[in-house]
Amino acid sequence: MRGVVLPGNSSVEHVTREVPTPGHGQVLLAMRASSICGSDIRAIYREHLGHGPEAYQGVVAGHEPCGQVVAVGPGCRKAREGDRVVVYHISGCGVCEQCRRGYLIGCTDPSRAAYGWQRDGGHADYLLADERTCLPLPDSLSYVDGALVSCGFGTAYEALLRLDVSGRDTLLVTGLGPVGLAAAMLARAMGVGPVVGTDVSPERRGLALSLGLVDEAFAADDEDRVRAAVPGGYSATLDASGHPAARHLALTSTATWGRCAFVGEGGEVGFDVSQAMIHKQVTLHGSWVTSIGHMEDLLAHLDRWQLHPEVVVTDRFSLEDAASAYELADSGTAGKVVITFA
Repeated sequence: MRGVVLPGNSSVEHVTREVPTPGHGQVLLAMRASSICGSDIRAIYREHLGHGPEAYQGVVAGHEPCGQVVAVGPGCRKAREGDRVVVYHISGCGVCEQCRRGYLIGCTDPSRAAYGWQRDGGHADYLLADERTCLPLPDSLSYVDGALVSCGFGTAYEALLRLDVSGRDTLLVTGLGPVGLAAAMLARAMGVGPVVGTDVSPERRGLALSLGLVDEAFAADDEDRVRAAVPGGYSATLDASGHPAARHLALTSTATWGRCAFVGEGGEVGFDVSQAMIHKQVTLHGSWVTSIGHMEDLLAHLDRWQLHPEVVVTDRFSLEDAASAYELADSGTAGKVVITFA
């Protein structure tokens, strides 16, 4: 089968691998869609960070896979050939506290392996997956929808749950890349308004406005207009950029008794703790990846809300054109970039 690995140095390498055979509790998926995450760019494509959960092991890339079951190994309880499934992109030990809570991302057992990082991912014709990491894809959702849920939309949804947003809230999203766009879309569905966004890219600001995901979108350094849009501050803020200035803007734009979530990975931030947090009694959340239970909930909500994550996809590529896909994703100007399969 065809596959793609990421050797670092902003390059893509095509490989040929044997089609795997599912073992006990495993299923073989024919890939239908495999999208590119910002973490792939930051931690693997540009350079290999090489430690902890971000240690890339030279496997087939792609941790946002969605596909169809074509073979079922012994010991599987629910999966059947022909099933359409979303893959939660980490397989944990299954018995630690984090796994039992559904947060396989937090598993620290040596057996923990993320698809596309420590075990083969979705940038190939086939993917070998543990049945316990697969969730049914509702009929109303496309394979591209499912791929986007497998990490990016799930991550955004988890942060919104931490912020406990509802129709009572206003929201500022700093960073209108794929996760920021997802947060804006889901927040609207959860009743939040107005939703305001910022980004350094005019293309991404334009995309957010054209899709109706935000009420206003400002340049990342236009702090005065950001604050004037919702006088007194936003009851909820979310940074999806990972940039120090954007994080600072999100936190300092949070209203008294408001809530802020940092979602974007990497980097640092400095702030006056008394003025930004203590005196305003702000709650600051660090939010990573969602739980498999919350991801299942999100799939059901998207079906009920009749929402399609794939509207944030601006570019689709074949596996043969994976190098172009990664180059575009690295530019920071596109919406979601996805690799699709016939």
